[in-house]
Amino acid sequence: METHSAIPYLRELLIFLAAAGIAVPLLSRLKISPVLGYLLIGGIIGPFGVGLLAMNYPVLSQFVISEVEGVRALAEVGVIFLMFMIGLELSLDRLWSSRFLVFGMGSLQVVISAAIITFVSLELGLSLTGALIVGAALSLSSTAIVMQILMHGRRLSTPVGKTGFSILLMQDLAVVPILFMVGVLATPGDQGLAEGLSIALGKAFLAVTLIYFAGRLLLRPLLRQVAQARIPEMFTAAVLLAAIGVSALTAYFGLSMALGALLAGLLLAETEYRHQIEVDIDPFKGLLLGLFFMSVGMGIDWRNVFLEPLQIAGAVVGLWLLKAIIISGLAMLFGRPRSVAIETGILLGQSGEFAFIIMAAAVSAGLIGAELEQFVLIVAGLSMLLTPLVAQFAHLMSRIAAGHEASAASARTDDHFHQSSDHIVIAGYGRVGQMLSRILDAEGVDYVALDADAALITTFRKMGRQVFYGDASRVEILVKAGIDHAAAVAVTMNDPAAVSRIVSEIHSRWPTIPIHARARDSEHAHRLKELGATYCTPETVEASLQLAGRVLLNIGVNTEIVERRITEQRLAEIG
Repeated sequence: METHSAIPYLRELLIFLAAAGIAVPLLSRLKISPVLGYLLIGGIIGPFGVGLLAMNYPVLSQFVISEVEGVRALAEVGVIFLMFMIGLELSLDRLWSSRFLVFGMGSLQVVISAAIITFVSLELGLSLTGALIVGAALSLSSTAIVMQILMHGRRLSTPVGKTGFSILLMQDLAVVPILFMVGVLATPGDQGLAEGLSIALGKAFLAVTLIYFAGRLLLRPLLRQVAQARIPEMFTAAVLLAAIGVSALTAYFGLSMALGALLAGLLLAETEYRHQIEVDIDPFKGLLLGLFFMSVGMGIDWRNVFLEPLQIAGAVVGLWLLKAIIISGLAMLFGRPRSVAIETGILLGQSGEFAFIIMAAAVSAGLIGAELEQFVLIVAGLSMLLTPLVAQFAHLMSRIAAGHEASAASARTDDHFHQSSDHIVIAGYGRVGQMLSRILDAEGVDYVALDADAALITTFRKMGRQVFYGDASRVEILVKAGIDHAAAVAVTMNDPAAVSRIVSEIHSRWPTIPIHARARDSEHAHRLKELGATYCTPETVEASLQLAGRVLLNIGVNTEIVERRITEQRLAEIG
């Protein structure tokens, strides 16, 4: 007991670490994302979960966190690190290069969504202030969950990933003026909202400009001095000081700490220490952000779901449909293929983590009541919980739309395929397939490339590439690609299972055609040769052989000896 009183919030800290180290990984094995895991566990161990039973069963009180406000104060540091990492990811150069999508499409999405939700809220009887806050809060999507889904599926570099990231980027930037708006609404005065917001933004611009230029002068030399000491702990401490220090400085000027964290990230993104900073900060960000989501889960009274099931379900579905329609329409307006626009719209239809911050700020300022806050938090929380499931539906809808988009290309495909002979069939048009096609073009070798990504196909067909939509594992598609009279097949996909399946299918139907297959490693290469591949190129082996060859040449070994050694090692590895 003495230890508990000597260390404030020790019990709460132990419960959180148990959740982060035991419960969340167990939920991850059930394919539940860590963000949703923290939300669920927060709801369970909070005052509206097991806490409701603690009155009748006192022993349960040892496993409940009832001091939600104390936890939430620390959890806000997690939001600071989230904004800091977003700033690191952005960099001013990246913002400028994506300005058309970020500031054009992204801005329109936030403004249109917020305006329509505000109008609907007014029609439902909310005050103008309440409607503005609800509209702004629900117009934003979940950066944490959507980015995790895209990264887990390795889709950040796809058209859907780039389009979604651009919108999320603008939404993250929009948090700052939204929090300004909340502050202006809470400040009594004679000026109107537009005038008050203009004055606040003017002051903010001066403060941010001052901090930015001071940071550019001071941060890089400071980090250089710390890095030269070659003590990792000092470097991490300096980065933490920069992130929290700039956040505290913006708070001193009356601005949000989230803005300061974003600014600190942008400043450090321009330095040569950016990648080391990302590695050092990531564990802090993950844990503190987890604490933030747990505090959110604790603050939601899930009993209201059963008290107003129809209203809440209608709000979740209505919000998702509204945002999906707006985002899809804007994406197509800005030149995205229909399949990409549909998937992006559905993927970003939920509410996000910043809704909790905006609503908490509005409640603490006395602008809205706790009942409205609870309703919005439940809608936001449920939409976030449903996102992984809805993301699968979004991908399915995208594939259906892609099939329709590809129908015209497929009609043209028949004529082209039947005219091709002695060509190369490329199965998969990702990074490796694109490189291969460029080399074949340079040598004047005809090829036909297949890929199941309709957006990718649309992009490269506009560039004049001989690329067609189709699943290379299907016999009828391969026949249309002219495999009967092709010189060879190159299977270039980065999915080992898909490569094995396609190699097996081609060899069983066309046993004499040479098959060049991309392998993950030596083991995968041996398996592909057993399935019928003529030549296999393991990524890891070839990279190692190229590196070894360059090293030998650099130290003066004869070129012929180097080539012989590399050939011997290649044969030893893959046969």
